[in-house]
Amino acid sequence: YYTFTFQVLCRYQHIWNIDLCLRPAFLGGIMQATGNKPPGLLPKRAEYLLKDVKRMAKYYQVPVEISENDFQRILNTNSLGAMRFITAIDMTHPQYLEPLSREFWTRFWSQHQDISEPESIVAVSGLAGLSSEVTQELLEMISTPAVKNRLKETTEKAINYGAFGMPSFVAHFNGEPHLFFGSDRIELLGSIIGEKWLGPLPS
Repeated sequence: YYTFTFQVLCRYQHIWNIDLCLRPAFLGGIMQATGNKPPGLLPKRAEYLLKDVKRMAKYYQVPVEISENDFQRILNTNSLGAMRFITAIDMTHPQYLEPLSREFWTRFWSQHQDISEPESIVAVSGLAGLSSEVTQELLEMISTPAVKNRLKETTEKAINYGAFGMPSFVAHFNGEPHLFFGSDRIELLGSIIGEKWLGPLPS
């Protein structure tokens, strides 16, 4: 579901009067801290998700496919390295944060390929337009305390806002933070900030 939220918020960032700030957070840390469980572990919810993701992919026109076998693939994927790489980008070359994030989810959700191994991260980085030199520098950064602490701090901040899973996004409006969870809450976000929902593909 965070795939749909990411795409639609990016589509609206130049249509609504918003300043979209992407903040990489580690989902595993959020789930552990809040005692949440992956929805795919609940048989009836997993059955519903298979149908719902297909409907939402068509509605939002996002190329996501998921099958029953994907639940285990998702659970077995360690995304920490990828999230640290994205965090390093945010710290050094934030202009690449959006395209890099998009390439990561495309590889994982549309192409069903690995995102955890260094060679996979290198491939994603190249598709996002980063040079091999910058990519290598970022790979060396992901094991540094600075990157680890930055990701940890951002994850803790999300939890402090009330996040218990993803997609979570916070709107700062009239001096007050408003936490939203779920891709179907973007229309509600619009009503809070006084903007009109123009559908999943605003012109």
